[in-house]
Amino acid sequence: MPKRQRKFADDGWAVWIDGEDTSTIHINDWLNPKSNSYVDIAVHIRGIKSSNWLNVYVPFSVTKDEIEDVSLSFADTKILQAIFSAACIVDYKKNPYTSEIAYNGKTIDIVHISTVNFQAESLSSGTIVRVNLQELQPYLANDEAYFIWRMPHKSLDAIFKPYVDVENVMERLRDLITTPVVSEKYGYSIRINESRLLPEEITRIGMFHRQKLKKAAITLSVDESYELNDSNCYRIRRLEEQLYQDYLPKDYQCDDVITYQWNQSREDNLQGQFNFYYSITKNSVSRGSMFLYIILLLAVGFVGDLVSEGIKTLIRLFL
Repeated sequence: MPKRQRKFADDGWAVWIDGEDTSTIHINDWLNPKSNSYVDIAVHIRGIKSSNWLNVYVPFSVTKDEIEDVSLSFADTKILQAIFSAACIVDYKKNPYTSEIAYNGKTIDIVHISTVNFQAESLSSGTIVRVNLQELQPYLANDEAYFIWRMPHKSLDAIFKPYVDVENVMERLRDLITTPVVSEKYGYSIRINESRLLPEEITRIGMFHRQKLKKAAITLSVDESYELNDSNCYRIRRLEEQLYQDYLPKDYQCDDVITYQWNQSREDNLQGQFNFYYSITKNSVSRGSMFLYIILLLAVGFVGDLVSEGIKTLIRLFL
């Protein structure tokens, strides 16, 4: 069985808040091997009233125009229920910059990032998304707030991008002939606030080293045609298609999708590092093999007809 293995280098993300806070980051990967993948970034800031800046380092290039403010869809309480796993009461667009939601006995502000003057600064190997929290203070009613947005996940697209190994054409041809089944395995890691993986522009920022990120949770949404190594995670649920239908990324198919979640908490070390690794595999019938088999069958049939006609002609000549 031909095996294709793709492993992406360690992926360095960073999140820090300039202020006294204990915060959480959620990353939801929408894996879409056949098209464009997306990632939702949600940062839950506790103590936002004493915070100055929200900073998120993204380990690939992203522009402001590519950042989609999915919080604008939170006027739909079904979407809110799907996102927060609870019935929510929403005061949508309480002011030009925020909405307010109440769930599980608490009230939290949702900041609509598209309405604030946030920055997306390019670095040598990535992008920093920065939000000035001081400018928001007059519009915040609570000391907890969520920021959530979606953007193309270009590092995942790099993993799933088709490629042809030109140097091994004969080996590829042999694989196509010997077996139609192809085993694909993809490895990917997400590491948050791990200094050795981050560019110098980030590691030399003093506030980055003093941040108090409490917890990081990674959610993966992947079609069941791929098998995910879930030894370090637990299954949350299938996506509720009716709740998510107006929230899904463009062209994303949510049939038979399960959401997995990693959840690493640091009770004693609030400056802990978060490392998540997963691999997904897929065994499938190669279309190339099927096409080659059809060509070979047609060729054999054509040659067989020629041989048959030749034999018939020879028989007629000698009879």
